[in-house]
Amino acid sequence: MAQEITKGIKQLVGEARERITELTAEELRALHGDEGVVIVDIRDVRELQRDGKIPGAFHCPRGMLEFWIDPQSPYYKDVFGQDKRYIFYCASGMRSALSADAAQTMGLKPVAHLAGGYKGWVVADGPVEMPEDSK
Repeated sequence: MAQEITKGIKQLVGEARERITELTAEELRALHGDEGVVIVDIRDVRELQRDGKIPGAFHCPRGMLEFWIDPQSPYYKDVFGQDKRYIFYCASGMRSALSADAAQTMGLKPVAHLAGGYKGWVVADGPVEMPEDSK
């Protein structure tokens, strides 16, 4: 018998977007470089190597996010223990919406995500940094 998916990705992302704060590329550009903000790139490492990233962004692969946020996890990262604002982004904004929602549900706050993702950032002429090993 085939599986019956009762809630698709569009619905999951839509529901997450109702619960989180979304920023435009222009709003994020105004915050870029602010010491009180941590920009979190949740894309796959291959995406970073191929397309670059927002300068200064902290890379956290989507699959490790919850493990790196939880101080009780053996994979916890101190970056998530700071009293700062966390802004997540991915390629187009779907994974980052889910990420911001998960982080917020876990108690990380304040959080937001970049609507339109990295693609929107590039279109808005946001600065881009290429990894050293891809140059």
